[in-house]
Amino acid sequence: MNYYNYFTEIEDTFIRRRGKHLFLSPLDWTLIEAWKDRGIPLHIVIRSIESVFDVFDRQPPGTRTIKSLFYCREEVEAQYAEWLRAHAGQDAGDAEVAANGLTPEAIREHICRSVKTLSSLTSPNLGDGTERAVARLGALLAEMTDDQAATDATLADIERMLERSILDNWDKNELKIIEKETASQLREYKASMTPEDYKKTYDLMLIKRLRDDAGIPRMGLFYV
Repeated sequence: MNYYNYFTEIEDTFIRRRGKHLFLSPLDWTLIEAWKDRGIPLHIVIRSIESVFDVFDRQPPGTRTIKSLFYCREEVEAQYAEWLRAHAGQDAGDAEVAANGLTPEAIREHICRSVKTLSSLTSPNLGDGTERAVARLGALLAEMTDDQAATDATLADIERMLERSILDNWDKNELKIIEKETASQLREYKASMTPEDYKKTYDLMLIKRLRDDAGIPRMGLFYV
């Protein structure tokens, strides 16, 4: 299973088991992104989706259909917890980064593309975040070592800095509208989520929407 097909492999599995072509919702994409960011291995997510549909397929005809990856969330969490117990003492994220086979040239090209994209953004909603990010990416290029895990961690830190800048500088009236739209997209699922899970998912969906609207690229090594 190709490490870099994380999103498409999950999407393809869900659509295949669903039996009908169905576009994933913003919530679904946010869940995938959250699983990826937490380092949940792709095979765990795939196996969980298959398990949920295996159970569903044994249900009597007329049972409500599975319309969202959200219905697979609990199984993913359960199988990931089991996997973590079996791999106690290992760092899944580092292991995947180390095993991804990226060359230094590919990483440098990825960082240069990010610099080029960020340098072209002019939205006032970004504040000075892009300028600071470009400066930090330049420093990373100048000082980059063979430690891919460290490079990935630095890129993630730059992303978080950019996200804070977006939230601080986005037009407040526009932000309120986007916040309401995000809450509306989650309304159907809120009752089945813990307050902590709801807030985490809401925050992820909100920042993903702002990031996409602003044209900010993802910078982690996953996106090389």
